[in-house]
Amino acid sequence: MASVDELLDALMKDCKKPEEIVGENGLLKQLTKRVLERAMQVEMTDHLGYERHSPDGNNSGNSRNGTYKKTVKGEFGTLEVTVPRDRNGTFEPVILPKGQSRFTGFDDKIISMYARGMTTRDILSHLQEMYGVEISPTLVSQVTDAIADEVKQWQNRPLDEVYPIVYLDAIRVRVRHNGHVINKAVYLGIGITAEGIKEILGMWTAENEGAKFWL
Repeated sequence: MASVDELLDALMKDCKKPEEIVGENGLLKQLTKRVLERAMQVEMTDHLGYERHSPDGNNSGNSRNGTYKKTVKGEFGTLEVTVPRDRNGTFEPVILPKGQSRFTGFDDKIISMYARGMTTRDILSHLQEMYGVEISPTLVSQVTDAIADEVKQWQNRPLDEVYPIVYLDAIRVRVRHNGHVINKAVYLGIGITAEGIKEILGMWTAENEGAKFWL
């Protein structure tokens, strides 16, 4: 599976402005795919009781059995996600239940999870709302850790030393912070390399939107 930075680098090649990043074929769509697929992988591990390739799975009575594709609809349009499957056919994803084809209302949460300034507790709160059902504290903690690792990998990926052109803008999102839903600004930095390749330089959260943020 491609790493987060590889996915985002491929995504950005056709982006020209911030609106395209959160539009039909933009950043939101790719981050949603990554969050859903990573969460379902952790759910499968929890369902089986052992990690992939672990000897604990020998003679356990059940194992991973490939994947299948599922089409999901949301504000971002349609999205194809890869769902893990177990040999006994007993695994049912919680974050994206069987028979559910819509995944809506979580745009702000997905974007803000990848922005600097969000704590692990903030990510945990978002995931709890996304699940929308009671799940074990252990499982939601494991999913949070996995998503936090993905986020950190993207935030710390290497960038070019020089970008001839840089776009700076901000979008408003509603996020849960310290138990309360508040409005925050997510600032976007988009760079164009000397080869004409467009890359997300970073995303940052702030309490208010304003030009002073970039100073």
